[in-house]
Amino acid sequence: MSGGLTLYGIKNCDTVRKARNWLEEHDVAYIFHDYKLAGVTEDKLAAWVAQVGWEKLLNKAGTTFRKLPDADKTDLTEKRAIALMVAHPTLIKRPVLEAPQGLQVGFKPELYAAALGKN
Repeated sequence: MSGGLTLYGIKNCDTVRKARNWLEEHDVAYIFHDYKLAGVTEDKLAAWVAQVGWEKLLNKAGTTFRKLPDADKTDLTEKRAIALMVAHPTLIKRPVLEAPQGLQVGFKPELYAAALGKN
């Protein structure tokens, strides 16, 4: 499979590590973008949200979300969610695999296999 794949995540995240291992075991070339170190743009997040919705992208189960002030957590809208994810990239569910076939949020081997034709 030819390139065009970018895996977004955080280097020390176990789920990101599993996704990277899966891609390497299946000889899938990809670029890794650590959004904790390199950040993520509002435009990139808006494009992702257009594909999967902000509710799927925003990690409400993580420590970062729980530590936010209550005012930031209530009455969330798409615009506010994107602003929070730009300010706190660890709020983005991980990993995010950006591929010509579409966006994968989270890691499930069977979904990666289907999306990348590795069945």
